Amino acid sequence: MRFIFAALIVALLAACAASKPERFHSLLASDTPARQLAPGMSPFVVDVLPVSVPPQVDQPQWLVRAPDDSLQMLEQERWAAPLRDEIRSAVAERLIARWGAVDLRSLAQPAGAVWRVRVDVQRFESMPGREARLESWWSVSSSQRGATALMCRSLVRESVAEAGAPALAAAHRRAVARLADEIGERVQGMQRGEKVECGGDR
Repeated sequence: MRFIFAALIVALLAACAASKPERFHSLLASDTPARQLAPGMSPFVVDVLPVSVPPQVDQPQWLVRAPDDSLQMLEQERWAAPLRDEIRSAVAERLIARWGAVDLRSLAQPAGAVWRVRVDVQRFESMPGREARLESWWSVSSSQRGATALMCRSLVRESVAEAGAPALAAAHRRAVARLADEIGERVQGMQRGEKVECGGDR
């Protein structure tokens, strides 16, 4: 019995040693550029509401689409935070760094109108070595009475030239940044009182 018990311990230790460590990825930029407003842009207060994501990808482990169109779970590749929180934080970060946004959560009392941004992700596709795809409905509305709201559909594709999880994570970061740029550009236009329309798929 002692021999069997020892053999089981050795087998368990060998299995643990052979298993790959978990790797954590984030949609937040590793180096956020200093905030710098371009000519014609003015600061605005933004409230990025909680993001909704499909239940299939609402988990730490990555769900990827194989070349044969089957879905595979990558147990060792994980998001640093729940995907819905990663997307919300990345959108807010981009709006602050590039589009002059001030996060409502950082203010005790906003002085003017608050722009509310809601993102409803329909598809978050991960295709290693091929493509990262982000399809969503998003809306922008103002707390100011009588202001016009905007609702748009966005489909962003980013190619993945290299194999491996880091390249796929980088493509997802670019896709979320492009979504945030699309939102930020329209908020700036709405704040100037311009007639703003949705863009096309990209």
